[in-house]
Amino acid sequence: MHHLLLELVPGGAKKYLSAPQARALLTTVRPRDIVGRTRRQLASELITELAVIDKKIKTANAQLTELVKATGSNLLQLNGIGPSGAARLLGDIADISRFASHGHFASWNGTAPLDASSGDQQRHRLSRAGNRRINRVLHIMAVVQLHHDTEGRRYFRRKLAAGKTAMEAMRCLKRRLSNVVYQQMLTDAKASPGGHLGATLTSGAAGPTPTADSSDKPLPGLDNYPTPPQTSALTSTVTRTARASRKRSLSTS
Repeated sequence: MHHLLLELVPGGAKKYLSAPQARALLTTVRPRDIVGRTRRQLASELITELAVIDKKIKTANAQLTELVKATGSNLLQLNGIGPSGAARLLGDIADISRFASHGHFASWNGTAPLDASSGDQQRHRLSRAGNRRINRVLHIMAVVQLHHDTEGRRYFRRKLAAGKTAMEAMRCLKRRLSNVVYQQMLTDAKASPGGHLGATLTSGAAGPTPTADSSDKPLPGLDNYPTPPQTSALTSTVTRTARASRKRSLSTS
């Protein structure tokens, strides 16, 4: 759709458009040649498809929000965690107490750095192991925090000022946010009857980042914690949302 709009609209069009914005832009174009009219028709059809996809995503997000809140989780209060991210965390992690510490949790989700030191040179590298779905949720959380005035962005800039590359600073931020998610889920579990997620809606997180800085501390290796069965309602809705989002991305490219 964006490619078609670039060919139809004088001066082009911005890449990220909602369906209503794209339709309003398309109404300003009245090509007279057969090629232009064909492009306009194709763009109109794509905009209609995007409107349907957006409606599906909105419905799925509403369902996910209701399901997440029903568990008593406060993950949605964390900056950068949306309905699909919170549902994915709850579905894949389930009982957070199965992880002995935030370090074990970071090892499981792949945000704990791997030791790559050689001789007197101390360095770490990105881990490609772990649960990649949860790793992606944490990556999105980090990107969202970088786009806003958050403690995460300030932490990222402190790492850059300390001599870290942008990639290394992002790795440190994801490791730090892994601690935040772990602490929030642990707080929710402790606040619920029987130590499980219940109906409490009061956040017990001390702040956006934990006090201890373990973002540069590697772990010996990946702990092979079994992934528990996912909640069917959460899983199916997450899947629908992900498919709709991918379809929208393909349609706009």
